[in-house]
Amino acid sequence: MKKVVIERETRLLDDFFKVDAAELSHELFSGGMSSPVRRLNFERGDSVAAVVFNRDTQRVILIEQFRYPAWRKGPGWMTEAVAGIVMPDEAPETALRREVREEIGYDIDALHYVASFYLSPGGSSERIILFCAEVSDAGQVSSGGGVQAEGEDIRVVDYSLDELREEVLFARIEDAKTLVGIMWLLAQGLKGASAAAPRAGGGARG
Repeated sequence: MKKVVIERETRLLDDFFKVDAAELSHELFSGGMSSPVRRLNFERGDSVAAVVFNRDTQRVILIEQFRYPAWRKGPGWMTEAVAGIVMPDEAPETALRREVREEIGYDIDALHYVASFYLSPGGSSERIILFCAEVSDAGQVSSGGGVQAEGEDIRVVDYSLDELREEVLFARIEDAKTLVGIMWLLAQGLKGASAAAPRAGGGARG
């Protein structure tokens, strides 16, 4: 692992999100260390997400909700995979089961790890741990919709794989984690997730 020397770190914002400033030097590809540079980090911890596949209906369940940061540049209301923040000392799978139950009202039958990735590593340390979650009609425990006490207003939507392919083709999905999950699921074909993917725990890192 290449070397990084932190000279000073300062927390500029300490709220629901955190922003840190650092003065640092890092090892160069050509050898030696860089001159000191100032870098900012938007810190919000790890998040977990899943495209949800209903084995009985052969449809993919997503959600729609209002996103203030996307409102001025885009639609505001986004079509997304189920997602949420992983709490300290919480396993990603545990966080995901909670979020799926709250947002779409299902208990998960099986989880398949897809990928872990950074959304914007030039400015944020946020990492998404992405799964495909399999559910069945028998596992539906509520209508979902999110937690009203947390200000959530979520609409549950579902798509066939052909419909999702069209959504991607015509650039109607603008959320990165959702695009990654859909593209992974489409690559599996109509056989669904269970024939092609390892169960959870085969690659996810907390």
